[in-house]
Amino acid sequence: MPVQLKTLLPLFALFILIFLIARHFLIPESFGKYGHYRADSMDEIAVLPIHYAGKSVCIECHDTEAEMLESDQHAGLSCEICHGPNAKHADDYDVKEFLVKDGSRIFCGRCHAVNAARKLENVIQVDVVEHHPEKENCTDCHNPHAVWEIKE
Repeated sequence: MPVQLKTLLPLFALFILIFLIARHFLIPESFGKYGHYRADSMDEIAVLPIHYAGKSVCIECHDTEAEMLESDQHAGLSCEICHGPNAKHADDYDVKEFLVKDGSRIFCGRCHAVNAARKLENVIQVDVVEHHPEKENCTDCHNPHAVWEIKE
């Protein structure tokens, strides 16, 4: 047996042993139980507080907006995509802490900025820097619940 192999073989065996010991202590027991993830994470996530109410809860009180939205390009979206998580508002209507109404170019541009990876037939794309440079917010002209209705 070559001298180099006599030196490298014990080092390689030591490396494998250290790896197996580290793996034993670092990988949780529930890993791999239901596939390639940690099974205990489902229970941990289930006890987290709920922040989203869902579109159906919003429609119960905001029927006018829901009616406008139903005939619009944004019809398939949940209200909370733009307005933020509203479970607290749904429980107590005086709570308005999550009601985001950001109509800025940056906010609307998250979905509508020109992006070659998006299909044009799914999302209308606008060059948010060049399009209407005199306006700061998209919602100055466009009603997000009925985008094709231009405000006066």
